[in-house]
Amino acid sequence: MSDTATGEKWERVADWGRRLRRPESSARRSLLLILKSALAATVSWFVSYELMDATSPAFAPFSAVLMVQVTVYQSVVQSLRYVGAVAAGVAVQAVLGLSAGPDLVTFALVALVALVISRWRLLGAQGSQVATAAFFAFATYTGASSDTDQVKELGQIVLLVLIGSAVGVGVNVLIAPPLRYRSAEWGIRALAQEIHDLLDTMAPELGEGAPDADTTQGWRDRADRTGTLVSQSREGLRTARESLRLNPHPWARRRRGTLTFEAYDRTMEALVRMISQVTAITRSLDLQHQDEKQQEEESSPDRDYAPFLRAYAAFLSSVVDFTEILATLDEDHLRDQAGRLDEAADDLERCRREVVRTTEDRGLSLTDPTEPYGVLVVEATRLSEECRYTADVLGDSADNGSSGSRTA
Repeated sequence: MSDTATGEKWERVADWGRRLRRPESSARRSLLLILKSALAATVSWFVSYELMDATSPAFAPFSAVLMVQVTVYQSVVQSLRYVGAVAAGVAVQAVLGLSAGPDLVTFALVALVALVISRWRLLGAQGSQVATAAFFAFATYTGASSDTDQVKELGQIVLLVLIGSAVGVGVNVLIAPPLRYRSAEWGIRALAQEIHDLLDTMAPELGEGAPDADTTQGWRDRADRTGTLVSQSREGLRTARESLRLNPHPWARRRRGTLTFEAYDRTMEALVRMISQVTAITRSLDLQHQDEKQQEEESSPDRDYAPFLRAYAAFLSSVVDFTEILATLDEDHLRDQAGRLDEAADDLERCRREVVRTTEDRGLSLTDPTEPYGVLVVEATRLSEECRYTADVLGDSADNGSSGSRTA
């Protein structure tokens, strides 16, 4: 191996080590989850195989690994549903098997009833475990030599699942209980960064004049691809809230009294609306190239259109400045950032008024459906209102943090 290749290898190892040192890095979370799952599985196997000498000891570690969930709350909720699903599946087998015997017709009935129960909404994602448990129970039942052994084996399955679930939840609760309160903050950062990056690309182009069809189509396609990011950000907020529930970590107990997530929730939804408004802007600009005759007219010099585009580019640049602050949102510096957001929102509103003034001075029609001015002015107004709303929400949150409305 060459010195260059060796150096690159060690650089990757060093980079991985640096990521592990960051408390909330994905690499660190993944490693911790693997270690906790391995520990839960090992303890469960020891109890079921070494201490109990169970016939099917694998049920315990399998259950334990399933219960090491992302949050403590999910570990508890899913363990209750999982145990309920397994108990239901074993009960179906016990009732039908003991009354009808281990034949093919009985198995068909067990499968039918178990699959019906698995649709029960209360079991949620664990519903499929009803049929799985029933099938394993049937196999165990057919291998038992007497009715007493059959009942004993079925009861042991439920006991092993209880042990594994208890160990899994216990490991998740007692060893580095997961905290994801920053997930809401990261979701806001991601949405703000997406708006920032797109508008930062658009503003210089608009300032130079009417963009061509390929350019506007690219902007429109990029804006239309934000759906997944919105879903991920909302999921991050849900996880952030959930990570504090039932969490015994001292930090989590302190934060439950001050974190309501209301302000971040409102900020995230404002950013979602801003994405819709930016999408409408890109769509309006792109639709100007749908008609070939109109495209030819717009390719010629237009003394009215260019000043409007320059004013609009300045407005979009002010939105870029606003979202740049949001893209680095940090609870620990929220008061300072809220002040900067307030100033940026004021500047943004001044730029919006300049757009309206330019429209009026040039006599541009805001009602002509073949022209983009009306839509662009309306969406600029909405963007300005959302930015002001966001600055006010975060400003109030920073000011009232001590009274419980501070967010994370």
